[in-house]
Amino acid sequence: MPQPNDLSRSLVTLEQDSTLIAVIEMGQSSWLVAGIVPGIERQPLKKLAADQDGLLQLLHRWRKEAAQAGHPIKRIAVAYEAGRDGFWLARWLRAREIEAYVIHPSSVPVSREHRRAKTDRLDTELLKRAFLGWLRGEPKHCSMAAIPTVEDEDARRPSRERESLVGECTRIVNRVKANLARLGIRGFRPRLAHAPKRLETLRTPEGTAVPANTLAELQRDMAHLRFVKQQIKEIETARAKRLEQASEGGRDAMVRLLARVVGIGIETADMLVQEVFSRKLRDRKAVARYAGLTGAPDESGQKRRERGLAKAGNARVRHAMIELAWGHLLHQKDSALAEWYQKRTVDARGGTRKTMIVALARKLLIALWRLVTTGEAPAGLLLRPAA
Repeated sequence: MPQPNDLSRSLVTLEQDSTLIAVIEMGQSSWLVAGIVPGIERQPLKKLAADQDGLLQLLHRWRKEAAQAGHPIKRIAVAYEAGRDGFWLARWLRAREIEAYVIHPSSVPVSREHRRAKTDRLDTELLKRAFLGWLRGEPKHCSMAAIPTVEDEDARRPSRERESLVGECTRIVNRVKANLARLGIRGFRPRLAHAPKRLETLRTPEGTAVPANTLAELQRDMAHLRFVKQQIKEIETARAKRLEQASEGGRDAMVRLLARVVGIGIETADMLVQEVFSRKLRDRKAVARYAGLTGAPDESGQKRRERGLAKAGNARVRHAMIELAWGHLLHQKDSALAEWYQKRTVDARGGTRKTMIVALARKLLIALWRLVTTGEAPAGLLLRPAA
């Protein structure tokens, strides 16, 4: 029985004689729009500039053509693949009383030929068949992405920006160390506060100073590193201020509750809430599937094997949960989940422990989801005192 928030099929009965169906293959400079217009034998295909007003005019023109053919339109359904343009167009169309959906690209079945033809025209035909099957309520044609509000998307930006800036810090540090290693200088630590002042005192193994151009490059890198670290500090300060001023309910309350769990910091707690726990996920299987912590079995005849993680979900959440699972064994040794892991790996090889840590990460994610949504804490979980 389909769930109310099941996005794998449409829950509305399709009346094809009064429904205008359109799919969009979106590019940076142009959109290719394919339609199924009731009463018109041909299936129109129109290339437009990347302009929402032009798209709306085209849909209204097709609706007028259907009405002239004796099929008044009661419903307009539009879909496109998730990608660079995000969800803004779907929100814009819905505000104008047009049904808009965003298709998961990985959910659309494609030909398994080694070198299949791929053009925008063929892609629109593929999307049209998948979308039509979805509208009919048939399973396994495609799945739709939940369309977030502008506020939901904006709430995820600080955590994602911080992740990007931390990666930028790592790249700068690696570049500085590589530049110095080229001269035979090792042991320099760019992250220290006094590191920029030490650059001019560095000496190569031959006893000479760092060459002028290399020194200037290193000083620019250190200035860039200092600027990026300041940006990270600003994000963290703004988040701390937001959490202090937040009310008792909502996402910020979830963040504060998660941060009380021993072994979980404020950054990880904020990321998990914004990326996973604030979403309307119907059950524990949906939670694990969203994080990509589900298996990928390969079965054919007598052959049975497991190909590892599906890795089809949110990579940020998956990576964080693997790290949290290892940390859980260190900080929550007496918890039921840690004991569950220890019983199954007491005499196991290293490969088995790595496999089981994924299972622990899945169980831990579900346990934390229940903690913030229902208040049900796992047995033996250590919590810090409430501030």
